[in-house]
Amino acid sequence: MLCALLLLALLFGLTLLWLELRHRLRPASPLRLSSGPWTTRWNNKGTVTLEGSFRIANPHGRMEVMVPELQLRPTVLGRQDLSRLQVSANVVADHPDEPTRPDGYWAAYIVKGHKSTQFRATVRINLPGRGANGPSPEERHTQLQELLDTLWLEVIWINYGPFGRLERREGFLVPVRHPAPLDPATAVWRDGDRCRVLPVPTHLLGVLDDAAEVLSRYAGPMLRPGDILTIGETPLAVIQGRYRHPSMVQPSCLARLLCRVFHPTSSLATACGLQTLIDNVGPARVLCAWLAGSLMKLVGSKGGFYRLAGDQARLIDDITGTTPPYDQTIVLGPDQPERSCQQLAQALGVPVAVVDVNDLGRVKVLASSAGCDEDLLMRALRPNPAGNANERTPLVLVRPA
Repeated sequence: MLCALLLLALLFGLTLLWLELRHRLRPASPLRLSSGPWTTRWNNKGTVTLEGSFRIANPHGRMEVMVPELQLRPTVLGRQDLSRLQVSANVVADHPDEPTRPDGYWAAYIVKGHKSTQFRATVRINLPGRGANGPSPEERHTQLQELLDTLWLEVIWINYGPFGRLERREGFLVPVRHPAPLDPATAVWRDGDRCRVLPVPTHLLGVLDDAAEVLSRYAGPMLRPGDILTIGETPLAVIQGRYRHPSMVQPSCLARLLCRVFHPTSSLATACGLQTLIDNVGPARVLCAWLAGSLMKLVGSKGGFYRLAGDQARLIDDITGTTPPYDQTIVLGPDQPERSCQQLAQALGVPVAVVDVNDLGRVKVLASSAGCDEDLLMRALRPNPAGNANERTPLVLVRPA
């Protein structure tokens, strides 16, 4: 009997080792894409031009990776009908060792080990006139400002190398306009349970934003000693760039099998959603958490999988789980939220907390800085003042009564 148990334990250990090795040795490209600052230029003829730079870096020491194809896919977001807009995008390669092509053609390029290259992106948005009796250029300029809100720019590029041919699709959100910060004299506070609460609107946040600058710009004028400033876990995660298009997720057999046992409304009930967790914590931990969680459920203890698989198991939002345009991506929870809280608190001078709140009255404080009264946050955030729709109030200021 003992020998059989030892043999089963050995086989199980070898299975876990095989899963981990297969996961870690799967084809992957080392290239990393990042965007620099963007500029926005308006003219008085109904046209706005957005320009930004991108960097492709290869941190690998020996591997050379080719980028044979690269294209841009712009999507303009607004609050009204945008069908009249004309949108165009072009890319200009700016390689360190090759001249720039004037025709805008992306020639296949090799990014060598420990090297990088760059390219520039230009997006033009135009509101055309409607004949001789249509609005003047100045009127079209005003209409365009009212229509536009955000640019969602996807870079679709091919990585080609020892790993094979991989298509990557990465989105960058570029704000076209920013709302004015709240005026402390006219801000409308809500009364809570022995506290006052103020949802703070911002522009739609993305990877080009800096969390400290966002909090300082929109909430800074309102802050007083004793306040607590909260930021939602998803807004912080997208600022950190922790989102992926499902086309970049390659579900394993383990993900395809185990995702079927989760509740249909869970973000882990799809192969890509569960694979995102596997990519984050490893297949061995996910399998062990599922086995142990199933045994715990048999004896009446629920939620064992989520406790054993780690915080990301609860925080991952599958597609449709977040506000557009991130509703088409899989968003993870924030990375090192405790560290973020400490840094933000030092920058702002008040306690900061990262929270996860829903319309069912569930409040979870993921992390908080020193001096944060979590009991106060529970009372203040239970009504979910930030909302779960498209309110764009990722920040909530809590002030004791």
